Amino acid sequence: MADNWNLLGHEWAVDMLRQHAAHDEIRHAYLFCGPPGLGRRTLALRLAQALNCTKPLAPGVPCGLCRDCKQIEAMQHPDMNVIQALDGDNLPKEGGTLKVDQIREVQRSLSLKPYQSKYRVALFLRFQEANDNAANALLKTLEEAPAHAILLLTADTPEQLLPTIISRCEILRLRPLPIEAVESDLIYRGVDEERARLLAHISGGRPGYARRLVEDVTLLEKRDERLNDLQTLLPAARVEKFSYADKLSKDKDAMRQAIIIWLSYWRDVMLRVAGAETPLTNVDRNMEIEFLAGRLTLSTARRVVSDLENALEKMDRNVNSRLLAEVLLMDWPKV
Repeated sequence: MADNWNLLGHEWAVDMLRQHAAHDEIRHAYLFCGPPGLGRRTLALRLAQALNCTKPLAPGVPCGLCRDCKQIEAMQHPDMNVIQALDGDNLPKEGGTLKVDQIREVQRSLSLKPYQSKYRVALFLRFQEANDNAANALLKTLEEAPAHAILLLTADTPEQLLPTIISRCEILRLRPLPIEAVESDLIYRGVDEERARLLAHISGGRPGYARRLVEDVTLLEKRDERLNDLQTLLPAARVEKFSYADKLSKDKDAMRQAIIIWLSYWRDVMLRVAGAETPLTNVDRNMEIEFLAGRLTLSTARRVVSDLENALEKMDRNVNSRLLAEVLLMDWPKV
């Protein structure tokens, strides 16, 4: 694990965290930011391994093989709590809600001395999904965390969290990798070149998401379905858009995924209208993107992108999904 902690990319972050662990200059809280599938959680787990590994290969370099390293990798270490949003049945769910009771439970755990390691680690996944009470409770934990406790948070952007939380964390803003790096990684993993190129583009430089696309073919099928829906909806009559919005809003998770897919597509359209040289995410839809770009102004394309970004934020605030979907689709340009 000596080579960049066995991670693809983010060398600057690994180097900084390795130095912190090696020289005992560890901060009590870190915030790993960037879009999902970029490696936020993996980097946080590697830091936890670097802090608690019993057979480090070098200062700040975990072995990845000792009992502690393996337990942390599996997120089943006795001195590690993993906290994330839950659904109505209290099962982990992306797009769910992280609640104050979960923070209080962690507070009790962190107050205890570590059971088998040097540090107790609390890993808060997608902390932007915490409700207000949970966020305020975490603030108290950040202010009063014991010396043996390390708090690791992941979120899409720091701006989604309370400024008082951000100010108490070391922030690592992770960026998407070059498309070529993700493509090479997929080829190394046995994916044929043409498919690796497509998946690398669709992933937008996020290696974790690219690997998920390889493992789960339904993700690509759902993407194709949503992009086909988009093509059908653009020239559709109002009654068809209302009907689609009604169906879409019945499953909030599916609606969130649809908006994310549409957002990547409309960003491509906006880039083409602007004449940018940036590589397209949806390269397999190049012809239709070029066609749309030729019929729209930059301000129109930019407005649609902005509306979709706002819609994602509003979904996190539990607004009326059906109304949100209706307004979104009605405001799309007719082409």
